[in-house]
Amino acid sequence: MSDSDAAFDDYKPTAEPSIRVVLMPKDTNAHGTIFGGVILSYIDIAAAVEVRKHTLKKIVTKAMHEVAFVAPVFVGDLVSFYTELVRIGRTSITIKVTVEADRAKNPGKRTRVTEAEVVYVAIDENRHPIQIRDQA
Repeated sequence: MSDSDAAFDDYKPTAEPSIRVVLMPKDTNAHGTIFGGVILSYIDIAAAVEVRKHTLKKIVTKAMHEVAFVAPVFVGDLVSFYTELVRIGRTSITIKVTVEADRAKNPGKRTRVTEAEVVYVAIDENRHPIQIRDQA
């Protein structure tokens, strides 16, 4: 196990999640678990909620780094998306999202599903990058 895996296992959320959803049968893949793309979509939404705390500028998703699914999500699981600011650059903002599932068949048992860093860029009306923070 690498150092980053150990840190992943030791993570304990200290705040309320940015979003929390119950996943439904419409969200499943051919194997009967929740489709990874559904989780990716919610990661993007949760990170955008966190961005909104730091800027009201129009933002677009630039990148999603290292999304490795370490456990499946099942129909009925309550999935929480915890966010934290990583950094604010000149035109970009990076948010870490940690995803946990509270098992429907075993209430109270939380399982780490994945984590990712999402990078957003602030843009103007012509879709060109602009500064996140206004100059004083």
